[in-house]
Amino acid sequence: MHLKIITHENIIFDEDVNEIYSKSLDGEFGILKGHEPIMSALDIGVTKVVQNNEIKLFTTMGGILQFQDDEAIILTDAGEFGDDIDVARAKEAKARAEARLAEVNASIDAKRAEAALSRAMARLKAALKNK
Repeated sequence: MHLKIITHENIIFDEDVNEIYSKSLDGEFGILKGHEPIMSALDIGVTKVVQNNEIKLFTTMGGILQFQDDEAIILTDAGEFGDDIDVARAKEAKARAEARLAEVNASIDAKRAEAALSRAMARLKAALKNK
């Protein structure tokens, strides 16, 4: 089956794969060749791809997955291949988000800080598991 991961800026992956695992708003799911057609809203998380017994991890920052006729397309707001992620920068972003959430000041935007934390954690998960 074929998978294409597309962001607003570029195509980050466009190859044949054996398995796809991702995270929707309803929970985690997997797709194998011959799967029934599906369309799902994606959550912030990591998409795992198995290609010839090799695992590749990508961040997918929301978006939509469509699978039909052994063709999968992920349209995501932002995404990266795990090997391309700057781990130090992701750790700094995680620490900043955690600090914002720990503040007692009611004027902070908690939803925004939670989203930033989710993105940083997804980036770290993809980066560190690809090593």
